[in-house]
Amino acid sequence: MKRALTLDDLMVAGIAVAAGLLAAFLLRILLRWLGKHAERTRWGGDDVIVDALRTLVPWAAFAGGVASAAAVLPLTSAVGRNVNRSLTVLLILVSTITAARVITGLVRAVAQSRSGVAASATIFVNITRVLVLAMGFLVVLQTLGISIAPLLTALGVGGLAVALALQDTLANLFAGVHILASKTIQPGDYIRLSSGEEGYVVDINWRNTTVRQLSNNLVIIPNAQLSGTNMTNFTRPEQQMTLTVQVGVGYDSDLEHVERVTSEVVTEVMTETTGAVPDHEPAVRFHTFGDSRIGFTVILGVGEFSDQYRIKHEFIKRLHRRYREEGIRIPAPARTVALQPGGPGVPEAVIPEAGIPHQREATTLP
Repeated sequence: MKRALTLDDLMVAGIAVAAGLLAAFLLRILLRWLGKHAERTRWGGDDVIVDALRTLVPWAAFAGGVASAAAVLPLTSAVGRNVNRSLTVLLILVSTITAARVITGLVRAVAQSRSGVAASATIFVNITRVLVLAMGFLVVLQTLGISIAPLLTALGVGGLAVALALQDTLANLFAGVHILASKTIQPGDYIRLSSGEEGYVVDINWRNTTVRQLSNNLVIIPNAQLSGTNMTNFTRPEQQMTLTVQVGVGYDSDLEHVERVTSEVVTEVMTETTGAVPDHEPAVRFHTFGDSRIGFTVILGVGEFSDQYRIKHEFIKRLHRRYREEGIRIPAPARTVALQPGGPGVPEAVIPEAGIPHQREATTLP
C-alpha cells in the first residue's frame, strides 16, 4: 500500500522538475555555442548533428527531471507505469524526429556535394525521412503495447491495392531514383529534350524534375517522361564544350592570311571573354566552295552551355572589325535575273524580294 503524499514529496518532485528544466536550458545554451563553432568547420555534417541535438537533449533532460519526480512521489503501480510509458513515448518521438533531421541533413549534404551548382535532390531526402519516421512510429506502437504484426500484414495486403491505384506516381518515383542512381542527370546539369525543352536541372523530387530555362522560367517534367525520352546532357561527361561558328570569305582572299587573322581573333576572345577556355587551341577549317564565298568553320572553347551566347557575340563582333581592318571581304549574296522576251504578260521590271539584305537585281533585256 502506498504511503500518503506529503509536502516533502512535493518539494522534492518540484526540485527534480526544476533541475530538469534548468539542465535543458543550460544544455541548449551549450549546444548553441557548439553550433557557432561547427559553422567554422568545412564539414557540414557537424552543423546538422548539433542542430538536431538542440531538440533532443533539452527534451531528454526535461523527461529525466519528470521521471525523477515521479520516482519520489508515492504513485500507484498503474499510474507509475503510465507515467514511465508516456515519458518513454515522448523520448522515442523526439529521438525519431531528431534522427530524421540528422539523417536527412546528411543525405542532403552528400547529394549537394555530388550534384554541383546549387543542387538539391529532394527525392532521397524525402524517402529517407519517411522511412525513419515510419520506423519510429512502429516502435511507439510496440512501446504502447499495440501489436504491429497485424498492421504489417494489413500494409502488405493493402500495398498491392495502393500500388495499382498509384501506378503513375510509383512510376515517377522509381524513374526518379533510377535517374539519380544512374547519374545520367544530376541537379545543376544543362539538358535538352527531344521535345525542345531545355535548361538547368534545379531539383529531382519523388514525382517530377524541375528545369530552369535561360529565361528564368521553370519547366516541370514528370520523371517517367524524362526517363523515357531522348535527351542531350551538355554537362556530361564534362562541362566544357566546343562551339562552331560558320564564316565565309571572298574567292579573292588570301586563305593563309584569313586563317592567321581568324586564329588571332579566337585567341583574343578566349583570353579576354568571361566563360571562355583560355587554353583552347584556335581551330579554323575550310570546307566549302560556295556560290559566292569560301566557307569555313571556326571552333571555339566554351566553359559551359550558357556561355556560348556571350562568346559568339564577342567573336563575331571582333572578327568583323578585324576583317575590315585587314581588308578581308565577306561577300554578300548576289543574284542576276535575266528576262527574255516572252510576249504579253512579261513584266517590265523585277522587284527585289523583301527581307533579303545586300541583294543586287540586274534586269537584262535583249
